[in-house]
Amino acid sequence: MKSIFNQQDTDELISRINSLSPASKAQWGKMNVGQMIAHCNVPYAYTFEPEKFSKPNFLKKFLLQKIVKKYVLRPEPYKRNSRTAPEFIITDERNFEAEKERLIRNIQKTRQLGEQHFEGLENISFGRMSASEWNTMFYKHLNHHLLQFGV
Repeated sequence: MKSIFNQQDTDELISRINSLSPASKAQWGKMNVGQMIAHCNVPYAYTFEPEKFSKPNFLKKFLLQKIVKKYVLRPEPYKRNSRTAPEFIITDERNFEAEKERLIRNIQKTRQLGEQHFEGLENISFGRMSASEWNTMFYKHLNHHLLQFGV
């Protein structure tokens, strides 16, 4: 798997994002391109602005850590039309350019902070994660949705 912490890999992701336009069509799923980009920003918001979100209760966090985390962090790509957490569902219209700029800033910030910053960092849903797990979560999710829109 490529790395969200590697300059060449993030440049490739950003190039793929920049090849999208408001007219880009999904090959599967319900989201339009603006909603997809906004959806891809959610994990970064949870990471960089956790105070804006309520923490899951004990039972939900237990289930997230014991079941969902394994699915999210396994090396295999996500299946098309996989279910997503309700908090990640975007149904309203979004400003494509604003969301795109935000996503690119989030990717650049993640790379600049680097693996050392993320090693052992607490995830609001999954608890403490290794830098490798953070990479898998970020990169695999972005790649999945960029492929959804053919880039």
